[in-house]
Amino acid sequence: MERDEVLRRLNELAWEGVFGTPGADRLIRAGVDALLVGIDSPSLPALAGLLRHEEPEARGLFEEMLDELGLRWEPPADPVEAKWAMAERVAAQIADGTLDPVFGARLLYWEIAEALRFPDSLGELMACGMEVVGLDTARAESDEELCRETVAAARRFVEARRRVRVPRP
Repeated sequence: MERDEVLRRLNELAWEGVFGTPGADRLIRAGVDALLVGIDSPSLPALAGLLRHEEPEARGLFEEMLDELGLRWEPPADPVEAKWAMAERVAAQIADGTLDPVFGARLLYWEIAEALRFPDSLGELMACGMEVVGLDTARAESDEELCRETVAAARRFVEARRRVRVPRP
């Protein structure tokens, strides 16, 4: 595995942690992969070296590692604001290449857009998400084409959200 691929996987596991708890075995494996590609973090060797009977410690060590690497993210307390903040963050990470477009589109569709009752402003990203999860079989684009379309839709969404926040003179 390459360093960027491992960082992307750590990011995906961090997102999974926002919505649930990935298995300890996956967290430990991600730690091992991170060490193998030269990622440095004080808690990373402890995470990667956990034995089966130490698996309950994996989540805490993984969270520490995320903090140390600057990958941890806490959503706002208000549930609706949290979903919008998540949508922006996921879209930004799809746009900048730190989150796999297919994983991000699934996350946006199932965990975010559905909770927000499929708002119009997420329309393009939802369309990509629908195709990724197999709900829109009419389009049948190639994976590569779908990834490009998802990245482009994510960039447009991020830019539109930024324009809304810019104070007008």
